[in-house]
Amino acid sequence: MTSEYAARYTNTVLYDDQGQKHIGDVLIHDDGSWTLSNGDEDVRQVIDGSNKLLTRSLQNWHTHLAMQLNARDFSDGYPLDRWLNEAIFPTEAKLNPEYVNVGATAAACELIATGCSFAADMYFYPAVTGQVLEEAGIRGLIGGPVSDFALPSHPNANSALDELDSLLAKQKAENRIQYAIATHSVYLCSEETLIRASELAEKRKGRLHIHVSETRKEIAECYEKTGKYPVEYLDSIEFFKPGTVCAHASWVKKNEIRILKQHSATAVHCPSSNMKLACGGTLSLPAYQAEGVDVRIGTDGAASSGNGLNVLAEARTAALVQRHDHWDPTLLPAKEVFAMVTKDSQDWVAWDLDDLRMYPRGRANNRHIANLVFNGARCLDMWVDGNNIRLDGVTKTIDEEAALNNLNESVNSYYEGVE
Repeated sequence: MTSEYAARYTNTVLYDDQGQKHIGDVLIHDDGSWTLSNGDEDVRQVIDGSNKLLTRSLQNWHTHLAMQLNARDFSDGYPLDRWLNEAIFPTEAKLNPEYVNVGATAAACELIATGCSFAADMYFYPAVTGQVLEEAGIRGLIGGPVSDFALPSHPNANSALDELDSLLAKQKAENRIQYAIATHSVYLCSEETLIRASELAEKRKGRLHIHVSETRKEIAECYEKTGKYPVEYLDSIEFFKPGTVCAHASWVKKNEIRILKQHSATAVHCPSSNMKLACGGTLSLPAYQAEGVDVRIGTDGAASSGNGLNVLAEARTAALVQRHDHWDPTLLPAKEVFAMVTKDSQDWVAWDLDDLRMYPRGRANNRHIANLVFNGARCLDMWVDGNNIRLDGVTKTIDEEAALNNLNESVNSYYEGVE
């Protein structure tokens, strides 16, 4: 009979879901729970934890994973509208399932290597990305893009929705990979498309994922067209369903934040993306906290953020920008922002306590989380559903060298003729 205990870490440091520190021997269970170890349990693996810090894994709540293909600064310095229309949309027109597979595989390598076991994605050919993350052994909420423009994977929005209907019909609640309906935005989706997407989410009990109120230009154009700001407009057409993921949600009014709370929506703070593209503002966390809205953190796509998928780095940026914007150095202390990026995680990561960035640990041995958030550390191990995805700094489910070689080769082909 197989043991329910995936591993025993000896002489280690573990932080639990409440941020409490435990030192000693611990057991990692297949169901994602943990307990202190007596030392005599039947385990599948015994690991020396003396140089390791165990925490819940990170979560990335807004990504465009296969955009690793675009992760170079050929469009650096463009404003958002030029970036989309002159750089991203024209190159994405060349996308095919093979390119998405290569980009998503490279992205999965980076997620795992930086301690992240979950991504809420929005990119073309969602079934391809879903398969990549499934084989990598991690979790995903894979959103298939829906819009009335710039859809390389479908002739129109209805075709994209039909594919998502099929994917949602097949999935089970216990699957590590779930699918979502990723309506791009109010400016790329007609009212008819938004309503049909919402009806599909209701029919299949699926989640919606949308860029909302990312820029002043977006909200001004929405108001001019509809007489309402984006969240108000989406509410007026009964778009929202419980758990709708609203990426950016930066330029919103207080009544719109209350609307998101009423619909149990999740707002995703993407500070690096907003700053890199100079959107003029980022999500105002105190206003969301005052209404009790669920707020998560996302890196956005590798081409639009800090050129990567490092959630720890994004957590640091989120803490700093909130303090800067609100003139309040008490906002988002390390433990609070770390709780935000690990909220609801079922998985475990072991960080390298011997990483020089984790020193000093303090007289009371209490600087672990602050050092981790504000300085980073190497991800050594990852456990998902009792499976060892990464051990001692080596990912076991993906051949990293092959994945990165494939990425380089594909990028050379993908950008052939692009200056």
